[in-house]
Amino acid sequence: MPAAYDQYLVPVVFRPFAEDLATRAAALGPRRVLELAAGTGVLTASLLAAASSPEVTATDLNDAMVAFGSARVRGAVWRQADAQRLPFPGGSFDLVACQFGVMFFPHRIEAFTEVRRVLTPGGRFLFNTWGPLGTHAFEVALQAGLERAFPVDPPRFFRTVPHSYADPAAVAADLAAAGFTVENEQELTLQGRAASTADLATGYLTGTPLRTAVEKHGDGPAVRATVIEEMTARLGPGPVTAPMTAYVFCAAAQQELL
Repeated sequence: MPAAYDQYLVPVVFRPFAEDLATRAAALGPRRVLELAAGTGVLTASLLAAASSPEVTATDLNDAMVAFGSARVRGAVWRQADAQRLPFPGGSFDLVACQFGVMFFPHRIEAFTEVRRVLTPGGRFLFNTWGPLGTHAFEVALQAGLERAFPVDPPRFFRTVPHSYADPAAVAADLAAAGFTVENEQELTLQGRAASTADLATGYLTGTPLRTAVEKHGDGPAVRATVIEEMTARLGPGPVTAPMTAYVFCAAAQQELL
């Protein structure tokens, strides 16, 4: 799964936002950076390239992602870690960054409170979340393809997880509950560019948790063919360009929890 994710999805869906987030991080002048949900390291590499000699510690809950990312991006220290129980002393970092990971935290306020604990007073938490599913043209087409391929009980992973934290007011409330002050929140739409719709579908079907649903279906080639057909009808065969919307937050750790 990490290899397919990195080959087919990272360049199209994640790298544009990683470059944006890394530029924002560099402007803060961090010396010690902790990255959560680092995946295969697209943001990690961008952080190392954009900032001036930062110390970057990259973490992920998934051991396979840590193994893949540590081989791919060698300039960072890599560790397996749960964002809700971070294995670092308080005040260890002046910036915590997370690219499209907070939606996966089972208890977000608990995770945000841990982020605040490992930050220095006034340290920043910089992260992004996806907007509503309807604002991500690739994944609208993907979901339509899944609903054709699975007429009964289609997979709803993208609707219920990646796009489940798309209310900026709810995000801001959770940050406040964890002891943060939101300094900046921005809606950001960037263009994704894929060489082909078939490659994009392959990435989603084999490089995300959709892989499990396809394998359980028992006819992976038929599912893939149906999804590609629907995505191609909506996006074209490729090269294809489509808009993707996210929210970017920068929050400062308060001196004391409220």
